[in-house]
Amino acid sequence: MKKFVLTTTALALCAAVSTTAFAGATLNDVKKKGFVQCGVTTGLPGFSGPDEKGNWTGLDVDTCRAVAAAVFGDAQKVKFTPLTAKERFTALQSGEIDVLSRNTTWTLTRDSSLGLNFAGVNYYDGQGFLVSKNLGVKSALELDGASFCIQAGTTTELNLADYFRANGMSYTPITFDSSDETVKAFGAGRCDALTSDQSQLYALRIKLKNPGSAMVLPEIISKEPLGPVVRQGDDEWFNIVRWSLFAMLNAEEYGVTSKNVDKMAASSKDPNVLRLLGQSGIKGKGLGLSDTWAASIIKQVGNYGEMFERNVGQASALKISRGLNALWSKGGIQYAPPIR
Repeated sequence: MKKFVLTTTALALCAAVSTTAFAGATLNDVKKKGFVQCGVTTGLPGFSGPDEKGNWTGLDVDTCRAVAAAVFGDAQKVKFTPLTAKERFTALQSGEIDVLSRNTTWTLTRDSSLGLNFAGVNYYDGQGFLVSKNLGVKSALELDGASFCIQAGTTTELNLADYFRANGMSYTPITFDSSDETVKAFGAGRCDALTSDQSQLYALRIKLKNPGSAMVLPEIISKEPLGPVVRQGDDEWFNIVRWSLFAMLNAEEYGVTSKNVDKMAASSKDPNVLRLLGQSGIKGKGLGLSDTWAASIIKQVGNYGEMFERNVGQASALKISRGLNALWSKGGIQYAPPIR
């Protein structure tokens, strides 16, 4: 019996043929219609929402703009579909949207039973509690018997039940379909506390008539890795969405910004930077994109740090510290695989 040994070149060729054979249709559909259809929240400060002129802004919005910049070289070639928590997965499964970028927690159930894939984490979060200062509590452990405003169709409900059961406490849930409804109910005194991801609590607090009247308690009771989601079965599109986020993280690590990207492409001697900006190495062929796909993202949307600061960081109304969302090299856990 003859033995056949595949060389590295042959293996690479087989991989390329396999990738082409099983490439999905999403990228072709997106190119045909000329824009990326992105599912976002119905309005959450710092993450997604239209301004007075109807222009969408926010961390989740910019995550989608990065994908448009990668595909078209134009971050504006994206349209937004506002979705409630109940609507979001159905909209993606049905093909109504191309990518879901809507403060959605990555969990085993969602990753394995809904026909969806999480492409990465654009914000590491955790569930917390917003209370009125007049309630006079300093800890969530003082909320035994309290009523809670909760958004239906989220991981919040199960996390709250687990936390209160583990601590031998009781509570009364009051559920609403949207985050706007929950904060309106909380502001009207219909519940003692509002519980959601901490990032959302800071965003919702500024919607109150008197934001200073409420406080976020110190407890974080869950892990909430939030990020963009795509349909399973289309590895090509999955890779584009995933590496669009990774490009922004790598850019921050290497010091490439929206202001210096052109200069770095022309004069940098760092091999990592040159590969990132399409000046050497694998470039964009493996993703089905132009060689300057990452440079387009950085120039038009910015690196991850720029995106964070203007939307939810110190340059925003929320003024959230980087915390876990700092780069791994600066005490956080944001980390992207290398572009090589």
